Amino acid sequence: MNNKKIKTTLALLLLAASTTLWAHGDVVPQAVNTDGLEPLGEEWLDENPYRDNPRAIEIGSSAYNQNCAACHGLEAKSGGIAPDLRLLELGASGDEWFKERVINGAVRDGRVYMPKMADFLSQEALWAVRSYLESVHVEE
Repeated sequence: MNNKKIKTTLALLLLAASTTLWAHGDVVPQAVNTDGLEPLGEEWLDENPYRDNPRAIEIGSSAYNQNCAACHGLEAKSGGIAPDLRLLELGASGDEWFKERVINGAVRDGRVYMPKMADFLSQEALWAVRSYLESVHVEE
């Protein structure tokens, strides 16, 4: 192989590797200030205790933009990388899916598509995100 072919091959391999490595963004979870929200404790609740709470929606909007928007899109409008969270079912059934996903993350074929966000953010912060998502909900 000549030098030009080697350099081209190497460049293509690096490009492919970088696309694979950063497909869902290199997001380091950012701390969320939940001042003004009732503390919930360690045990996860089954339903969002902050539903329709204006302070929770405000905190959730900020937390979402810092920690979720890189993959799920600004204002929860998916750019195609991850699900459009505006379509998440409202109420308790949507809470069930949300809770399972933030606690367990999403892994397929050994690849992490979403980290276990509950390992990084408090229950209060994550339920605030859920409150924000319900505030921007749209029907399909």
